[in-house]
Amino acid sequence: MQNNMPDIAHNVKALQAGTLDWVGMGNIELPLVLESKGQMQTHVTAKADAFVNLHKEDAKGIHMSRLFLALDTLSCEKTLTPQTIKAVLDEFITTHSDLSNSAKVHFQFELPLRRASLLSQKMGWKAYPVTITAMVIDGIYTLELALDVTYSSTCPCSAALSRQLIQSAFHEQFKGQTLDHEAIYAWLGTTEGVPATPHSQRSVANIKVQLPENITEFDVIGLIDLLEDELKTPVQAAVKREDEQEFARLNGQNLMFCEDAARKLKAKLNSLPFKDFYIKINHYESLHAHDAVAYAVKGLPSGYRP
Repeated sequence: MQNNMPDIAHNVKALQAGTLDWVGMGNIELPLVLESKGQMQTHVTAKADAFVNLHKEDAKGIHMSRLFLALDTLSCEKTLTPQTIKAVLDEFITTHSDLSNSAKVHFQFELPLRRASLLSQKMGWKAYPVTITAMVIDGIYTLELALDVTYSSTCPCSAALSRQLIQSAFHEQFKGQTLDHEAIYAWLGTTEGVPATPHSQRSVANIKVQLPENITEFDVIGLIDLLEDELKTPVQAAVKREDEQEFARLNGQNLMFCEDAARKLKAKLNSLPFKDFYIKINHYESLHAHDAVAYAVKGLPSGYRP
């Protein structure tokens, strides 16, 4: 029996010579422990993509098992931080030193967080989709954090039309009468007193931020809080009646087209030290069969594009 098994990727020339931008593995199932500012270490189940470039034109292929084993070590022995991700990329490159000089890794998972309701402070779980993408290209390390925040958006046009119907109903009910405070108060508490309500819809903000080069820890909760505070109407977990009423009040006081939401978040992210950012606002219309969508980016010459 021969002890030396053939290594086709190393010993056989490519059928067609040429460089490749990225070669690797996708959808690797990977339990991870996330370290992030303001929270305990959190176990998440991720899908990972791992790549290196192939700059040796006549090489048959890369050593994919080396990518997998580096990620397995991260999963079993380390936590997910900016430093450990950089170390994984460096290992991708050093284990392919004759083939590659760039590396990329992509982690996608849902982060479960305990979130308090608006007034009752009842706690419940909310899961936030999170993606972390890191690359080393020409020796430069870049790190991107992306997440989705779900919120409610109430249409300003629909609110104005509803107010007009309420005014008309009030006029018809009380025209020619001496106004009586108690009668008006009681009437406003009936269905006839509020004959129309504005339409609102579940909405999602897809956000990507490029983190500073010197970052030492993730701050996922900080970014989520920042976005939800700016939007004002994040969807809730546990809800009592007082929370539902407060949610209705917040919707009424924060009417938003998709353009409004995009501009609010763009102004906020512009005030923070992110190297770059990308915003996509999705208002999943309850009136129309289509959606209302807006994009915004920081606008760097070589940065994100909408």
